[in-house]
Amino acid sequence: MRLRDLAYGLYERRLLRELPPERRPAHVGAIVDGNRRWAKWAGADVQGGYQAGADKVVEFVQWCDELDVEVVTLWVLSTDNLGRPVDDLTPLLGVITDLVDVLAGTARWPIRPMGALDLLPSSTVTRLKTAADTTADIDGMTVNVAVGYGGRHELADAVRSLLVEHAAKGTTIEELAELLDVDHIAEHLYTKGQPDPDLVIRTSGEQRLSGFLLWQSAHSEFYFCEALWPDFRRVDFLRALRSYAARERRFGH
Repeated sequence: MRLRDLAYGLYERRLLRELPPERRPAHVGAIVDGNRRWAKWAGADVQGGYQAGADKVVEFVQWCDELDVEVVTLWVLSTDNLGRPVDDLTPLLGVITDLVDVLAGTARWPIRPMGALDLLPSSTVTRLKTAADTTADIDGMTVNVAVGYGGRHELADAVRSLLVEHAAKGTTIEELAELLDVDHIAEHLYTKGQPDPDLVIRTSGEQRLSGFLLWQSAHSEFYFCEALWPDFRRVDFLRALRSYAARERRFGH
């Protein structure tokens, strides 16, 4: 075991040397997939899989911070997941709120819950908002926790918010149609004021975004990893960063 740890340590240092600071992403998104499959493989119950995934999130956030990432967005619960049976959803929400409390408790990062919070139980929303309020003034890497998140739902919320804002100003539909552009919509997204993700990582071997940051990921680089999320290692993260650094970003050109 010690020999293997030594080998991984040497490999990690080599990977770090291959990551010039100017080629590192400012915003990293992560689709933390595979917790349930990991539980089945490990002989654990589903909640044990969720907890293993939450523990990995804490590690991942620390890795990002160590490498001077400015924003990390973690997709921990989709709007589709909200349709799961109560016996499955309730423990998952418990693990997520405990996770957010742990992240907030470090007092190192501002925590920003994002998603359709109105679809979540009030007790869950209270804890999420408390974490956001208590960390709002912290000067550190922003940690977005996407809970009850869906890309289509976010766009619908953005348009709804835009319409409400302009209705309050007395703007007519005709006037709004005349002036509307992409920046107006971007100003109403959950991530308003933040840079779009440079790199999006998805674990568990699935090669799709499933609606994650639909608008914001238009020019993102994607990295798909076979490891289930609880098994995602720092060396896997460094490989993702190395892959990102080696790419020539064209931003649609």
